[in-house]
Amino acid sequence: MGKPTGFMEYTRELPGDRDPLTRIKDWEEFHFHLKEEELRLQGARCMDCGIPYCHTGLMINGMAAGCPVNNLIPEWNDLVYRGLWREALDRLHKTNNFPEFTGRVCPAPCEGSCTVGLNGDPVTIKGIEQQIIDKGFSEGWVLPEPPLTRTGKRVAIVGSGPAGLAAAAQLNKAGHDVTVYERADRVGGLLMYGIPNMKLDKQKVVQRRVDLLAAEGVKFVTNTEIGKDKPANTLMAENDAVVLAGGATKPRDLPIEGRDLKGVHFAMEFLKANTKSLLDSNHKDGGYINAEGKDVIVIGGGDTGTDCVGTSLRHKCNSVTQFEIMAQPSIGRAANNPWPQFPRVYKLDYGQEEAKAMYGSDPRVYTIVTKKFVGDENGHIKELHTVEVEWKKDDNGRFGPVEIAGTEKVWPAQLVLLAMGFLGPEETVLADLNVERDERSNAKAAEGQYTTSVKGVFAAGDMRRGQSLVVWAINEGRGAAREVDRYLMGHTNLP
Repeated sequence: MGKPTGFMEYTRELPGDRDPLTRIKDWEEFHFHLKEEELRLQGARCMDCGIPYCHTGLMINGMAAGCPVNNLIPEWNDLVYRGLWREALDRLHKTNNFPEFTGRVCPAPCEGSCTVGLNGDPVTIKGIEQQIIDKGFSEGWVLPEPPLTRTGKRVAIVGSGPAGLAAAAQLNKAGHDVTVYERADRVGGLLMYGIPNMKLDKQKVVQRRVDLLAAEGVKFVTNTEIGKDKPANTLMAENDAVVLAGGATKPRDLPIEGRDLKGVHFAMEFLKANTKSLLDSNHKDGGYINAEGKDVIVIGGGDTGTDCVGTSLRHKCNSVTQFEIMAQPSIGRAANNPWPQFPRVYKLDYGQEEAKAMYGSDPRVYTIVTKKFVGDENGHIKELHTVEVEWKKDDNGRFGPVEIAGTEKVWPAQLVLLAMGFLGPEETVLADLNVERDERSNAKAAEGQYTTSVKGVFAAGDMRRGQSLVVWAINEGRGAAREVDRYLMGHTNLP
């Protein structure tokens, strides 16, 4: 597995990024690649650790530890070290249908569980993964592989995000006739409209894979919402099985005074409109929420909030501030966050790095809550009122935020973006099919089985598990495909 002494001989190296002040002038991806010889040395750092937690995909303390799709990481690290790139690509595709997506947007729980990371810097797993698949495409090794025979069974997939696409890829591979329905005008779901272009290029990366799936025989139907444009019972009648993979797209709201003011938007309204306008007209149609010249406040500290920061900067906002109700994480692992858990530590993501380069400081403000929005005479947001909080235990021993008297503050804002996560799937298709829900309003389907209360209907991804990572969605799509194949054929050879 790599070079036995490689982790002692070579230091961790990451590919560089384009300068923050340069890259905020465009919408192009900003990561560079390491040179091939440099990457081979990074593969050499993968030690013969005996138990590679990097590919376990366990849930520990509510977070992923190791790779959720169980990537054969030590194997392809070793192959890269030896210069066997084609073989490394084959190993990578055994477990992950879309490594070009995860290699760009996954937070890399695999690296948090790397054994080298116990007493040093982990292997650059994510970077190696991305370069394997990018080299595969550039060398012409990734080609359509349609099935040799067809089973005659028809499967409909609702939603074309990572779970839906993974299910489609696997079921098509098994020889079933697969049709994917997407309510938007482009295929990709979250991959297309939820993640900005500078983080995941739509034409060069997302559409490339969609075109490959189409060449393999997957059919795509856009601008069609099941339960609205096409009745769910019609879908059931036309197919032998249905997979629900519509995501958890119901945003968490902030119902405080002034919420109905103009200029207060959900983050996904902002991000989707921006990408659609970029793809349709390079922003010439004006069909997006423009942050130019505005004081922007993003409420929420996760990946979506970071994407709002990066997008606002590219619009040439006047300022951008990001509110987080939680306390700032520690620089290193806390005592209650040991290896191999995902490390909850302070870091600058790309958006914060860009804001710091632009304005001189991290745009995030921690332990703060918004009390009300205040508008101008035209009903447009002009300021936010906040108060700082501290986290304390209540009488039942549960931690919660407690306001600190005297810390009230007024912030100027002409654009507010709510990026506080998602509450679960929307109602349309679940209600139309009368699918039973769990206590969190997700489609109720046992993990590993993916079967809902309606015979022949399966659920996968965020629609089943709630808001999660792209890599978990791929895992679920693959798992659901396996169980659909078993349901249709009585047995399955899908992994």
